[in-house]
Amino acid sequence: MNPQEQLEQRGKFRMTVFEEEHFQGKSCEFSFECQNILERDFRKIRSIKVENGPWVGYEYPEFQGQQFILEKGDYPCYQAWSGNSSYRTEHMLSFRPIKCANHSDSKITLYECEDFMGRKFEMCEDYPSIQAMGWCSKEVPSIKVNSGAWVGYQFPGYRGYQYIFERDRHEGEYRCYNDFGTQAHTNQIQSMRRIQQ
Repeated sequence: MNPQEQLEQRGKFRMTVFEEEHFQGKSCEFSFECQNILERDFRKIRSIKVENGPWVGYEYPEFQGQQFILEKGDYPCYQAWSGNSSYRTEHMLSFRPIKCANHSDSKITLYECEDFMGRKFEMCEDYPSIQAMGWCSKEVPSIKVNSGAWVGYQFPGYRGYQYIFERDRHEGEYRCYNDFGTQAHTNQIQSMRRIQQ
C-alpha cells in the first residue's frame, strides 16, 4: 500500500485497541490490518473503540479462528464483540478493515447446495430468521455475494458463530462451508444482516 492509499484509508478506517477491558492498559490506533497483535508487544486485545469503518476481528493471528464483526462503537469487553455467541473467546489477536461494506447497496444469494446448485434466494435486507422468510433449512451450503458485505449467524436473532461474507474476498464466492472461515465446522446459518459502514 503506497503512502497516498494509507492516508486515504486512515480517514475511512480507524480503530483503537486496548490490552485490558474498559479501555485500560496499553493502546494502539490502527487504520489498516494487523495480522498479529503479539508482534506489537501486546499480550491480547480485551477492549476496542471503532471510530470509522467496519472491521472483522479474529481469535488468532493471521486472520484465523472465530470471526467477530466490529462496527462503529465501543467494545469495553469481549462479551461486547462476541455478543450472543455460544462460543466465547476472551481475546482477539488479528483484525482487518472490511472495505466493500455498503449498507444501502448490498445483495447476496443463498444456494440450497454446494457450488451454487439447487434452489436459490436473493436477499437485499436484514433477516433475523432466514427460515421465517421462506428458507426451508437451517443450512446454507453455498453463498454468492453480489455486492457489499454481510455477516451470517449460526442461529436466529443474530446469535452464535459469526461468518463475514464480502464481495471483494473469494471474488464474492463461498462454494462450501469451508470457505466461510477457518472456524467453520458446519453450514448452519439461520440469520443474516448487512454490515454497517
